[in-house]
Amino acid sequence: MPLLTLGHSPDPDDAFMFYGLAKELIPTGDFKFAHILQDIQTLNERATRGELDISAISIHAYAYVSDQYALLPSGASMGDGYGPMLVAREHFSRAQVAQKRIAVPGTMTSAFLALQLWLGKKAESFDFIVVPFDQIFKTVQSGAADVGLIIHEGQLTYQNEGLKVCEDLGLWWGRENDGLPLPLGGNVIHKRFAPATRKTVSDILTSSIRFGLDHRAPAVEHALGYARDMGRDLADRFVGMYVNHWTLDYGERGRESIRRFLGAAFDSGLISHRQQLEFVT
Repeated sequence: MPLLTLGHSPDPDDAFMFYGLAKELIPTGDFKFAHILQDIQTLNERATRGELDISAISIHAYAYVSDQYALLPSGASMGDGYGPMLVAREHFSRAQVAQKRIAVPGTMTSAFLALQLWLGKKAESFDFIVVPFDQIFKTVQSGAADVGLIIHEGQLTYQNEGLKVCEDLGLWWGRENDGLPLPLGGNVIHKRFAPATRKTVSDILTSSIRFGLDHRAPAVEHALGYARDMGRDLADRFVGMYVNHWTLDYGERGRESIRRFLGAAFDSGLISHRQQLEFVT
C-alpha cells in the first residue's frame, strides 16, 4: 500500500478530526497514512520545503506554499465569531498594544497575520517575540511580554490566568467583513500527486471528519488524550469550535473569507503576491 505522510498538530481538534483514520475505522482503499504530530509553526515551515504529502497548515502559510500544495475542501479551522485573542494583565487599547511587546506563537500563523492586519502594521514596525503557543501565558505573567497572542485552548482558559482580553481577532474580523469567519487553518495535499489521487485522498480525509462528527462521544474520548489540562466538557467545547460544518466543507462563504484574508494581506504589503486559491475538486 502507498504510505502517505500526514502532518497535523497534537491538539484535540485535529485528534478528533483524524480519529477515524488513526484508529482505522474508515476504509482507506489502497492508501495507508503515517501520522506526523508537530506544532503548527513547524508544519508551516515543513510545508515551505514540501516535505509532507498532506499537512495541516495555517491559511497564512498557504500564501508561501500554494505553488507546491493544493487546498483540500475539508479540514478547515474557522473562527466563526471568535478567534485568536490578545490578552494582558490589564486591558490595553489598540494604540497601546501597538506600543507593547507581544508574545506570538509563530510568524507564519494566521493569528500573526490577523494581528498585523488589526494593528495596520508590518512585523518590523512593532515589538514581538516568538514563543511556543503553550508558553504564552507564562511569558506574559513573567513580564517578558506585555501582551500575548493566544490560540488553541488558551482562548477558553485565559481567565484562569487572571488575564483580560484586549481584542478577539475573530470578532474583529467578522465585524469588518460582513460576518465572515476568520480563516485560521486548513489541510493541503502536495501537487506531486495526480488530480485523481488528490481527490481520492480528499474523500478519505473528509470521511474521517464525518466519522468523528457522527461518533462524537468516542471521538472526544480519543481527543482527550491530546487535551492539555482540559477536562472532557472543555475539550468537547473546544472541539466544537473548530470541527463543525466549516470543517466538512468551506462552502462559498469559507472560500470568500480566505480570498478576503489573503487579499487584505497582499493589499497591505504583508505577502508578496495575490493568491489564486486552488482547491481539490
